[in-house]
Amino acid sequence: MTRNDGAVGEAPDFGSPEIALPAVMTANEKRVRGGFWRKLARVFGTIPFAEEAVAAYYCAFDPATPTRVKAILLAALAYFVVPFDVLPDFIMGLGFTDDATVLMTALGLIHAHMTPAHRARARETLDRMREGERPDGAETGETA
Repeated sequence: MTRNDGAVGEAPDFGSPEIALPAVMTANEKRVRGGFWRKLARVFGTIPFAEEAVAAYYCAFDPATPTRVKAILLAALAYFVVPFDVLPDFIMGLGFTDDATVLMTALGLIHAHMTPAHRARARETLDRMREGERPDGAETGETA
């Protein structure tokens, strides 16, 4: 690797958090965009944290949200989306407790960045879903 002064330095540590974080964030973003609305449509009537999950989604994809906050939210939302986790979702009464714990922990860390607009949009989206409408972008995986 060449430094600004022309001298050759050490190669970057590709295992370092500074390099790994963008790759992990990109993978989590892809997972969330591809599966969040589909998973939510299947379970939103049975989980008590649907509004928080949707608000977290809107916060994660808000251009004004800082990168580190996006990283935390995308990790929590990706955990919700993946079909395998500590407590499989199909276990009646317990299946989503780990998902809720991960999401609530993430929200506790980033609460200052969750705006009233994110929460209002989440409520509006869930109201539309209860009426049988699909949220914008649910078919394509894009932000709603």
